[in-house]
Amino acid sequence: MGAMKGRDLLSLADLTTEELRELLHLAAALKAGALKPKCEKILGLLFYKASTRTRVSFSAAMYQLGGQVLDLNPNVTQVGRGEPLSDTARVLDRYLDILAIRTFDQRDLEAFANYATIPIINALTDLEHPCQVLADLQTMQESFSALDGLTLAYMGDGNNMAHSLMLGCAMAGVNVRVASPPDYRPSEAVVQKAQAIANGKTEVIVTTDPIAAIKGAQVVYTDVWASMGQEAMAETRIPIFQPYQVSEVLMSHADQDAIVLHCLPAHRGEEITEAVMEGSQSRVWDQAENRMHAQKALLVSLLGIV
Repeated sequence: MGAMKGRDLLSLADLTTEELRELLHLAAALKAGALKPKCEKILGLLFYKASTRTRVSFSAAMYQLGGQVLDLNPNVTQVGRGEPLSDTARVLDRYLDILAIRTFDQRDLEAFANYATIPIINALTDLEHPCQVLADLQTMQESFSALDGLTLAYMGDGNNMAHSLMLGCAMAGVNVRVASPPDYRPSEAVVQKAQAIANGKTEVIVTTDPIAAIKGAQVVYTDVWASMGQEAMAETRIPIFQPYQVSEVLMSHADQDAIVLHCLPAHRGEEITEAVMEGSQSRVWDQAENRMHAQKALLVSLLGIV
């Protein structure tokens, strides 16, 4: 993992397939307690959007490693008053060892990385959510031992989660099928990038048919129908997305041993039913825990402390 030291993670596509597999191996070893690296580094969290799991899991991971965390709330720092990204980046670069940013526009994240020399981590943008997918793949690997040849069906909005799942699954040897309403399909540029990564070895399919997508799938994934910043559209989206609800009926078309994942927060009764969310096939809570382990592996690798 020494090749990752000092690098940014702005997209899962920044990793090679081998680096992704090594990160998952490291995350499993850290979770099992087989490795106990220590560091005296400082992690900054600059979050322009609300966060529970990402904020707490990054903080817990860094504290367990022996490092420190600074929560740089934009509302109480100068970035909230319009200080240029270039200025903020060059100042924080001299105080911190690594920085995770949650923001809206992927271009702002990239601009920050251009001015900072420390590793910058994408903690969610409107385009991608790479850290979540590291935990998702770890959870899938725990459930099925191997990732190669699995099929993941994603139901719902073609949002940042759909984008990162397509990229991550393509890299990990997992078939991925995204089922979305016609006007809510994922970015065609991301679809083409994922298909190029898959290179014909696995399938990357986008469809409007939820049953065709879920048929025989070993992993069924969903997310809220209206992401952060889209709350005003939530009510109007419900009838459009209703056919994509992960319900007992829809799950009957998946593999009999299929697991269910959700990146949370969940709106029970909308994108997923209560029975499925709390049922025996759900791995949602393991998935949430693995955010900490996967991100600990990422911190260790980017800081070069293994």
